[in-house]
Amino acid sequence: MKRSVLAAAIGLALSTGYAQAQAFERNIMTGGPQGTYIQIGRDIARLGAECGLSLNVVESAGSLENFVGVRNRRNTQFGIVQSDVLEYLKTFEANDPEVQKAVKGVRIMFPLYNEEIHVLARRDVGSMKDLAGRKVAVGRKDSGTFLTATLILDILQVKAGERLDINPDEALPKLLSGEIDAFFYVAGAPAALFSENAIDGGKFHLVPITEAPLLATYTPSRIEAGTYSFQGEPVDLVAVKAVMMTYDYDVGRNAYHRESCRTVSDFSSLILTGLDRLRATGHPKWKTVDLTALPPGWQVGVCVKAGMALDYKPACNAPAAGAAGADDSNEEYLNLLKQRLKQ
Repeated sequence: MKRSVLAAAIGLALSTGYAQAQAFERNIMTGGPQGTYIQIGRDIARLGAECGLSLNVVESAGSLENFVGVRNRRNTQFGIVQSDVLEYLKTFEANDPEVQKAVKGVRIMFPLYNEEIHVLARRDVGSMKDLAGRKVAVGRKDSGTFLTATLILDILQVKAGERLDINPDEALPKLLSGEIDAFFYVAGAPAALFSENAIDGGKFHLVPITEAPLLATYTPSRIEAGTYSFQGEPVDLVAVKAVMMTYDYDVGRNAYHRESCRTVSDFSSLILTGLDRLRATGHPKWKTVDLTALPPGWQVGVCVKAGMALDYKPACNAPAAGAAGADDSNEEYLNLLKQRLKQ
């Protein structure tokens, strides 16, 4: 893995101070306007609204920017991050003081769902090796898509003719117009970018990603036929885990830390007790969420643990519509989480 991939993001985390704000806010950093992260963020914000707690859903470039935001951006209590970003940081943390400083205080809130690694390409790109010598968009440098695309191409030793550092929203029209040959997009299927845009299945397809060297880092997955209108057959590929991150606030430090910790506890409780509603009414990826699938080597924050208590009561400003106490399934999740935290 190349350390330079995260250099810009880590440098920003170290050099940017907390921006001053006049009033306390709650924010979750997500992704682009047609991505899965932003839809997941909106689902969580709706849970908060039912409780009278406002949560701003912030668009971003993706995982790297979100990780830095949780570490360094005032009034940003939450961010959604890819698991391979976390694995990358853990790889270098032990021997790199800059990385140690960048990750200090950042904690796991909940693991979420698997994100499929989409590579949309011209039909003459039949496999990952066919990207050699082609024009390939790999995402903005502060995005998780950029890190994943870079790692995959390096692991497979595929040398693209040109790598364009543009986001998927910009890459799609360039692919359709013939300016590029393919682009990477890490997003939970179904991704709105592919569902809401006209793509000719006779000219473009999702490239299978089944190469054995990738299985040490990524999880085998499949996008079933018909998930997208242009996709007539199932596609085997790989996926990463999306993880909700937060910061380990110190309630004894100041009022801002106390309010932020309370926010983290409140939303931990709301997600835990509202998971069935999220599965029923939210993005389809909620149906696959396993709150016990904690990535190894990362700690859960103390404010998260406080909100996981079965007797915890969120600081609602209004009665929660349709809210209910913890049922048997939520208690089961809590017990499993406690077991994992003791390991």
